[in-house]
Amino acid sequence: MGSQYRLLTLFADGGFMMYPLVLCSMIGFGVVIAKAITLHISHKGTRKVLEEVEELTLAGDLNGAVQVATETPGPASAILLAGLRRLQGGRLNAGELEAAVATTGTIELSFLERGLVILATIANVAPLMGFLGTVAGMILAFAAIEAAGNVDPALVAGGIKVSLLTTAAGLTIAIPVNIAYNFFVTRIDRLIVDMEQGAQKIIGLAWALEKTGKIEILSTDNTG
Repeated sequence: MGSQYRLLTLFADGGFMMYPLVLCSMIGFGVVIAKAITLHISHKGTRKVLEEVEELTLAGDLNGAVQVATETPGPASAILLAGLRRLQGGRLNAGELEAAVATTGTIELSFLERGLVILATIANVAPLMGFLGTVAGMILAFAAIEAAGNVDPALVAGGIKVSLLTTAAGLTIAIPVNIAYNFFVTRIDRLIVDMEQGAQKIIGLAWALEKTGKIEILSTDNTG
């Protein structure tokens, strides 16, 4: 109860800039939690789905491979699913499969990067809001000195306190958000590798099936 009271007191002493700073912290925290869950689910089971899809596809069980890819979340599974659905037709254009895989990869990458702009904005804006609060606090301090006509520590203490509190709040928000942003960028880079593996896997499987006569791949000039 005492610590909660102290936090509320610090919030009140920080001035009007504490309100947007608290809003930034709430938004940043929500995005970090949602992004962490999303990226964890996206990466989980990638290696397993690649192996199972390859095994089922080479065995001629395209329906089973489609089911495995459908039931496994993640960008690599989405790419495999896009390619497998083209293979189910038994006859496809050489560029059609690559185009489907590339389009799906672009969509999945856009989904993975969703929310990063918010985190980057908060990491950049929160310290600036803190510095703005610092400027506002110093203005209050000098205004108090001007009104009193003399330099009294008690007069400027309030303005200096506002300056320190808003600066500390802005940095406290920006530092963990920036760390989370860099961590998520690293995770997304790993997922991009997973997507590339999925793309190479489905293209390799298509040519393997074509060699065994299970599907027919047409060249671009034979689409008619």
